[in-house]
Amino acid sequence: MLRPWVTLWAMSLLLVRAVAQYSSDLCSWRGSGLSHEAHRRDVEQVYLRCSQGSLEWLYPTGAIIVNLRPNTEPSSGRTTEVHVCIKPQTFSQGSHVYLEHEGDLRLLISDKDQAQGRVHCFSMKKGALFVEAIPQTDISRKITAFQYELVPAHSPAAHMYPFLHLGSVTCKPCSDQEVLMAVCTSDFGGRGIFRDVMPGTNQHSMVMVTLHRLFHQKSGVFMRSGARGRSWSGRINVPAPCVVHPGEQEYLLTGSIHFGEPWLGCAPRYKDFLKLYAEAVNAGTNPCNIDTD
Repeated sequence: MLRPWVTLWAMSLLLVRAVAQYSSDLCSWRGSGLSHEAHRRDVEQVYLRCSQGSLEWLYPTGAIIVNLRPNTEPSSGRTTEVHVCIKPQTFSQGSHVYLEHEGDLRLLISDKDQAQGRVHCFSMKKGALFVEAIPQTDISRKITAFQYELVPAHSPAAHMYPFLHLGSVTCKPCSDQEVLMAVCTSDFGGRGIFRDVMPGTNQHSMVMVTLHRLFHQKSGVFMRSGARGRSWSGRINVPAPCVVHPGEQEYLLTGSIHFGEPWLGCAPRYKDFLKLYAEAVNAGTNPCNIDTD
């Protein structure tokens, strides 16, 4: 339940302190409640303008309003067509996280629920994040921390974002154009096999894969393995409703990294991809060049 003075804060945003004691770039913010401990009801504004980043609030007191904005031109008119997903760190505590919209507050993540580290998503048009510190006499050892990602609702890969569609994943095959774009723009891509399906959660399974060729990877998802390090091994998350088939059949394996975890994207049989890619090259419609040999 909201305390009356918290609601008063949200309805009196003109009185918000604009001066914030913090270290910040356009993507991440790190601050301390000790900078205004004598003014425990102060509210500070934080502005973040990247597609992903993090927030870390040490010794939280008062409240902060986190304004997340995509790094796009205002004239695009797509600000309200963006989803925000945040993932609390499992050590995060000391505050409640609300959505604030036109003076109304709706609880998004309670203090005790942050330890679960579960991802929460919402449409940006539903408001800004209002992070309220829990009043307490001892603020030591309290840190509120989370990561965030912005997902444009009309981006080509939005339907593959795992946390937006956990309850309605259909695992439909990617279209030819989606496959060609995936091999060029995904966070990782390569040619390989599914080895083992490992226990995961009720939302996803974990699949061990071996790549015989790695086209590219955004981070260290795959590590060299095999004789003379000629292959690559790693683990990929697969939404629970989707079925993969371990064996020697080769696939084009593409996917994305979300909150440090790799998720499988388009994954057609590699021989089908080779045919599709060759046709695109002959027609001059391939969006990028891949060394398939």
